[in-house]
Amino acid sequence: MEKDDGMSRGNFLKNAALASAASLSASQLANSASGQSTSSNSESVTGEQVPKRSMGKTGLQVSIIGLGGYHLGSTKDQSEANEIVARAIDAGVNFFDNCWEYHDGLSEERLGTALQGKRDQVILMTKVCTHGRKKDIAMQMLEESLRRLRTDHLDVWQIHEVIYENDPDLIFAPSGAAEALLEAKQQGKVRFIGFTGHKNPSIHLKMLSHEFPFDTVQMPLNCFDASFRSFETHVLPEANRRGMAVFGMKSMGGSGEMIRKGGVTPQDALSYAMSLPVATTISGIESREVLDQNLGIARGFRPLGGAAMKSLRERCQKLASDGRLELFKTTTKYDGAVGRQQHHYPTVEELPA
Repeated sequence: MEKDDGMSRGNFLKNAALASAASLSASQLANSASGQSTSSNSESVTGEQVPKRSMGKTGLQVSIIGLGGYHLGSTKDQSEANEIVARAIDAGVNFFDNCWEYHDGLSEERLGTALQGKRDQVILMTKVCTHGRKKDIAMQMLEESLRRLRTDHLDVWQIHEVIYENDPDLIFAPSGAAEALLEAKQQGKVRFIGFTGHKNPSIHLKMLSHEFPFDTVQMPLNCFDASFRSFETHVLPEANRRGMAVFGMKSMGGSGEMIRKGGVTPQDALSYAMSLPVATTISGIESREVLDQNLGIARGFRPLGGAAMKSLRERCQKLASDGRLELFKTTTKYDGAVGRQQHHYPTVEELPA
């Protein structure tokens, strides 16, 4: 399941703080070497708004960081979700991710409630989870998502978790999910359409080879990606060439693995991801502490220079160039239950030890 960077797992924040205190980040060192400013983007710019960028060819302006929907279902209650959403909007965040299957619909319900009175201030995205099933199922899911999100339309509707080798064939089969995207757009129930995936760049390229009028695409982009099954190298340039709005995810590995085990800080990870030619970087936020951390990095953000980006890529390649910190590519850890079921994979409980 495409859960976007849950950054408050276990002792994550504590460890990240210790890592930051222990030494200058790779990006700070690289910037210093190239003569760029090394001042922090966090506490000193608390009052600034999160910057915005063009969202591909859609004509919309989107915040450089977006709020991942999965983790709203992990908050302790609706009031905490309300506070996170309200604080994010006040800071200039206007992109809100979600998905039909996150927490069996709870994530959509919480976001829908939190956005009451604020719907016109945000770009609202959710995903359809047919996983090979036909258009009628997709349209049914759309109606359920609209009801949960308490809106009459979506700004972006994407096909969720295109991660199996035969997914493109199923999606573009007669009466498949691709036809549902077009029908929903024609009906005015969605403004823009796209797809997501986290497993292999070759599957993204197969989707794009159909020359379908996608407006958006979502993919994992982080400082480790460049050295293993790289979406940055193989898919990002093609999406940009087509004028698509690119949504980055997994900037910290999905559950903070890159911070806990990879020797990079939250500022390194988010700064790298947000410096790529993307519209927004989606990050999972399930507490006010993580929200404030991310806002501190995003407010007043200035993209890293070429030397800083190169330094981080080289550092991460030395640490792990075999995918061990990108478990969404190499394991089933982030493969959603609905997709596994539809593709007849064993459940997590049925897998061998």
